[in-house]
Amino acid sequence: MKINYKWEVLLLLWMAYLLNQGDRQVFNTVLPAIRDALNLTDTSVGLIATIFNLFYALMVPVGGWAGDRFSRKWVTTISILFWSVATMFTGLATSFFWLVVLRSVATGGGEAFFGPANYSLLGQYHTDTRARAMSIHQTSYYVGVILAGWLAGLIADNLGWKYSFIIFGAAGIVWGILMVIRLKDYPESASAEQTAATGAYSAAADKLSAEQMTQDARMDVAPGRSPAQPAKPGFFDGFKTVFTTPTALMLTIGFSGFIFVITGYMTWVPAYLQEEFGQNQATAGFNAMFWTYVAAFIGVLLAGALSDKLSVKSKRLRMILQSIGMLGGSVFLFLMGGHPALLLLYFSFAGWGFFRAFFDANIYAVLYDVTPEHLHASCSSAMIMTGFAVGALAPVILGAMKESMGSLSATFPILGVIWVVCGIMLAIIARTSYQKDYNKIH
Repeated sequence: MKINYKWEVLLLLWMAYLLNQGDRQVFNTVLPAIRDALNLTDTSVGLIATIFNLFYALMVPVGGWAGDRFSRKWVTTISILFWSVATMFTGLATSFFWLVVLRSVATGGGEAFFGPANYSLLGQYHTDTRARAMSIHQTSYYVGVILAGWLAGLIADNLGWKYSFIIFGAAGIVWGILMVIRLKDYPESASAEQTAATGAYSAAADKLSAEQMTQDARMDVAPGRSPAQPAKPGFFDGFKTVFTTPTALMLTIGFSGFIFVITGYMTWVPAYLQEEFGQNQATAGFNAMFWTYVAAFIGVLLAGALSDKLSVKSKRLRMILQSIGMLGGSVFLFLMGGHPALLLLYFSFAGWGFFRAFFDANIYAVLYDVTPEHLHASCSSAMIMTGFAVGALAPVILGAMKESMGSLSATFPILGVIWVVCGIMLAIIARTSYQKDYNKIH
């Protein structure tokens, strides 16, 4: 394997993830236009987003299972092509029913296969640069939502909301075809050698003794197989591993609170800026995402580099950084409450984005620290399913609260409390369980 190719893989997956997240933000940006054009209520459009996330959560375990049993290249690329086609057809939807079918079911189901295989493939190519690579990869999420927030609004303002879906879907199809040509699965020989020699978990894994590595490898294989040939994972192996490993379980709980707040924010803040401050779709889509994700872009690069540096001293510091991120971010969620001046609101968006990046940068580095490599896609899917099943409730809950309270701003402090609780719990588990769970694998 050429050293430079692992960075090409990062580039290919970076752009794919940008389109993935941009595709999601298109709906949020043009949500008021869809609501008005199809005579829907805030609760009903929130329900579309909720069904999307629920169906996504339901299908993610299947995506994780497929990512561990089949070619991760093909699972990833077929997913991109499928959801992009579904996105294009969403632009042709004429009713609530067809929005649910095309947006919530088809698009959500297609995207569910992308995440587990995408992160697992990236983790295979990047071992000693894992947190750094995943931090860089995470920046595509920030660029994607900023770009989609502005561009989808601009297209909708000039051509109509339907064309926002058609254009973004077409871009995904083009990139998917390019990935079919350029993306390669991680070489089996390299993977087998890595599994037998180190277990491939972190930059420090190659310092383990030969005796320790042999013992670790034996823990992850079926009877009668060599350490280099781990058993094919069962459908529920990822769930069993995540829910019986304290650190992975706490990460999943924190991830659930993380996704709940983010999903609610991304669904409703563009509409909030349009309705409360009179901004058009392009301006609201831009401001809702720009301040948050420029700050997050800076934060995730800092957090990724800091995480790799601190983890050499103590692995649990990765989760401590996540705790700091949630506690720090909660402060700015509280500041968003009430009816703050627009500049204070933008400042709060930026502060929240900067601190949330400390959680973002370490999600998969933490998970992969405490779970076996051959179950990484399955464990990822277990965490993602749980997180999105919880987060799926945010759009409809906040939509209903918005209708009853008259404004979205009153819900921000509630979101802040969720992050405070999760941040405290992460700090406790980091101190009591992280190193123990890490040692069981290494």
